[in-house]
Amino acid sequence: MRLRELLHGVEVIRQNVPESLEITGVSCDSREMEKDSVFVAIPGNRCDGGDYALEALKRGAAVVVCQGKPPENLPRGAPLILVPDARKALACLACNWYGNPAKSLKLIGVTGTNGKTTTTYLIRHILEATGEKTGLIGTVENRAGEERFPARRTTPNALEIQKILGKMVTNRCKFGVMEVSSHALLQDRTENIPFTVGVFTNLTEDHLDYHKTMEHYCDAKAKLFRHCRTAACNADDPWRQRILAGSRCPVLLYGLGEEADLRGEDIRLFSRGVEFTVRENEKRIPVQVGVPGRFSVYNTLGAMAACRLLGISAETCAQALRTFPGVKGRMEVVPTPGKPYTLLIDYAHTPDALENVLQTARGFARGRVIAVFGCGGDREKEKRPRMGQAVARLADFAVVTSDNPRTEDPEAIIRDILPGMAAAAGRYAVEPDRRKAIALAMEQGRAGDVILLCGKGHETYQEIGNETLPMDEREIVRSLL
Repeated sequence: MRLRELLHGVEVIRQNVPESLEITGVSCDSREMEKDSVFVAIPGNRCDGGDYALEALKRGAAVVVCQGKPPENLPRGAPLILVPDARKALACLACNWYGNPAKSLKLIGVTGTNGKTTTTYLIRHILEATGEKTGLIGTVENRAGEERFPARRTTPNALEIQKILGKMVTNRCKFGVMEVSSHALLQDRTENIPFTVGVFTNLTEDHLDYHKTMEHYCDAKAKLFRHCRTAACNADDPWRQRILAGSRCPVLLYGLGEEADLRGEDIRLFSRGVEFTVRENEKRIPVQVGVPGRFSVYNTLGAMAACRLLGISAETCAQALRTFPGVKGRMEVVPTPGKPYTLLIDYAHTPDALENVLQTARGFARGRVIAVFGCGGDREKEKRPRMGQAVARLADFAVVTSDNPRTEDPEAIIRDILPGMAAAAGRYAVEPDRRKAIALAMEQGRAGDVILLCGKGHETYQEIGNETLPMDEREIVRSLL
């Protein structure tokens, strides 16, 4: 591809390279450079892409795209393109390099604190049930029809997104469903992507180490609704008005209250899932989904609202939802043959999510609710005692352990949690080793108990120091059995 084609739509301050240059690729990682490719130097909090510009040129890059001014380590006359915003430039370059695949797809973006993953899977399931091949980008995995790719973060960088969208087009997908994180929106990873539908699930405290305030966190999420043609929004969430403040697209509200266009009524909660009635104008449609918990009603309504905006009837949605198989790491039942208790794995890692899953377990447990949980390192410390409070209030017994401690001392993280556990004195144990913590919880299990392993969900690793070590809780449970 010629450089002039690659730069289409990119705002350039100045450049010293000819636009007739033939380009072989685009990357923002100097280790992945190929001869005659473009290196985009992305500024960051921990490291600056400009520090690796010279290495990229040595590895064969034909030109460096950087923000504002040349990196200090580059010699005079180095091939440069200066842009006002490197992240937006990368998003545009990625779109051009992969042929703007989004224009051939109908994309549904889902944002919110909790429920994004399950909602995307519910939407995908409904679309596939109607015979439409559908791609997926999210926390658990990325898919282009039946082709699967590993997921490294909730929303990949702009290049990865466009590459996956390109695969969806190649594999003849008509739809793509994407989890859209606040980080991705703030860092312009989804710039130049027109969403047919944007979905807002809810907003509760999370990522405040990055966003600093709930208002900034909300405003980052709200960016999605300035880039979508229609929106499905949780009518019951107190942040709804602020989320939609800058949006001019048609909005379909879902929820349990009077304002909802798609309203859930007559809710019945079971250990095997939920049943409820959807009211749409004068119609009432019975719905059954095999994912337990009151929050599943909201996730299901959000998915149905998105599909209604795509022209799929509520009756068709309800029929498809009966066969929904669930999502890995979301209230996932782990087989424990020969044991009298039930063991579940869930990704709950915020105070609100913990409260939701524990209340759900209390709703169907015939015995006690036992929780194994910790808090992530290098993340906001303020939520740690609140997570302890949620567990102290709703679990009969808890084991406080490690999640992903990262570069923090696991025992220091636990010390931050314990003030919230004061009300559970005598009803909890501390075990920093997560494998031993799971073993302790299983030893405590009696007939009718529900054991919840919280925080890791779909993850099959643990981040300790600067290492990512294998750790699959399903394998741990099997080995302990």
